[in-house]
Amino acid sequence: MAQQLGPHELQHIFSFLEARDLLCAAQVNKVWNEVSMTKELWRQLCLRRWAPCKAFPMAVGTQTWRQYYFCRSELEFRMKSGRPQDFICKAISGHTGMIEQLAYVSPSEYRFDERARSVVCTVSSDCTVSAWDLQEGTEIWSSAVQPAPLVNLVAYPQLQLVVTVDTQGLIMVWNTETGSECASFSLPTSCSSMEACEHPEGPFLLVACDEGTLYIMTVPQLQVVSRVSTFPHTSVSLLCSPDTQWVFVSAQGSDIGPKVFYTQPLLHPSEDRLPVSTTLPIRLSSRACWAPDEAARLMVIHRDDSGVHLVITTFELKATKSRDRVSLLAQQLASFPLPDTMTPHLIQGHGSQTILLTSRSELALFTIHGLQLMAFQDHQRPITSIWVDPDRVITAALDLSLRVYVWNKKKTSPVLESCYHLLGGSHRWASGFTHVKSDGRSIVGVEARSTGTSILRSYCFKVKGG
Repeated sequence: MAQQLGPHELQHIFSFLEARDLLCAAQVNKVWNEVSMTKELWRQLCLRRWAPCKAFPMAVGTQTWRQYYFCRSELEFRMKSGRPQDFICKAISGHTGMIEQLAYVSPSEYRFDERARSVVCTVSSDCTVSAWDLQEGTEIWSSAVQPAPLVNLVAYPQLQLVVTVDTQGLIMVWNTETGSECASFSLPTSCSSMEACEHPEGPFLLVACDEGTLYIMTVPQLQVVSRVSTFPHTSVSLLCSPDTQWVFVSAQGSDIGPKVFYTQPLLHPSEDRLPVSTTLPIRLSSRACWAPDEAARLMVIHRDDSGVHLVITTFELKATKSRDRVSLLAQQLASFPLPDTMTPHLIQGHGSQTILLTSRSELALFTIHGLQLMAFQDHQRPITSIWVDPDRVITAALDLSLRVYVWNKKKTSPVLESCYHLLGGSHRWASGFTHVKSDGRSIVGVEARSTGTSILRSYCFKVKGG
């Protein structure tokens, strides 16, 4: 029967195989070997295992889908095993103040060739913005000293741009390859929150100032498209949804319910139409996050009606259009009280049903309905930062360690495995990690020093090409 099967029939049969079985089939004979190397088969395997993988391998430096599959599989294995010989640790110094924020500006997340670099930009209280090569452990460029300390930045890796803001509300756009200034804009007051959004109509910037006004600007020109008064005379925080269709706005320390804005009308304002938004029926909200796999699903930490107990409520947002009018509906999907022993300060989503919380030194996983899935007490001191992506979770803490966890994708329910920890420098000179981020090829943390400065500590994994 095998001799009667043509290449198209074999390819269809092989499409049901996993990588290990496909490699076995390749050893049968010449015809099977050629069919097993078909680009479409390995593309399907990649998309089946890594659903968010949308870029073609050629665009991210890999020769074929087959090479992409093996390179990324090897990277995941090494990230999980955490053997010392699999990564290089570098302490990178240069700033004379505290690093307030950092962001990866490398355009390709999974690029497995010799040209691949992991590059981050940082802003510091020393009034400078800098770019760093994590593999080499060197500074690529550093700006001249600015008029005021820089407190925040967001990145547009595909455009090779970062946007910074200082304590006086001066926003600036920087070219991450050269360090040159591209544009600037001055807010009337200092900035309380800033978000980068890659919208289908083009990239734009969301900025909120301390007087409660939300600005929507084009990038890189920083031209104001619209401005909206959200919570007058109140400092607010912003959170843009993964698909950039929604913006969560909350008033810090206010009893007023948070709002959700629909971004499309913000990009096309009209004099005779008000911005489209809805107020969530909760009070004293503190933290929120979006579900990565459900663009319109929002999880919010807030107080109950008594104002005593903490609750997490999940909302599903919908926009309905009738003639020339848009209405928003926030439907409550689930709500549950947190244990009185928990004082959550960080929240992140995974998939569509899982919430990750940090409470002091504990990392806990809940479903949106309140079922506690797992809890980890791996850190000795409070957790300060958390990074979550489809492959791993990384926590940074004041005990001067980064803890790496990996999702077990063979399980139907979310299972997180504690793998290993990465140590920082000496406790005599450092007070712990304050930030952590990863691009899949490297991990970088900000290590605060007792001298009032901070350094970058990078952990770059060795990955063989092809």
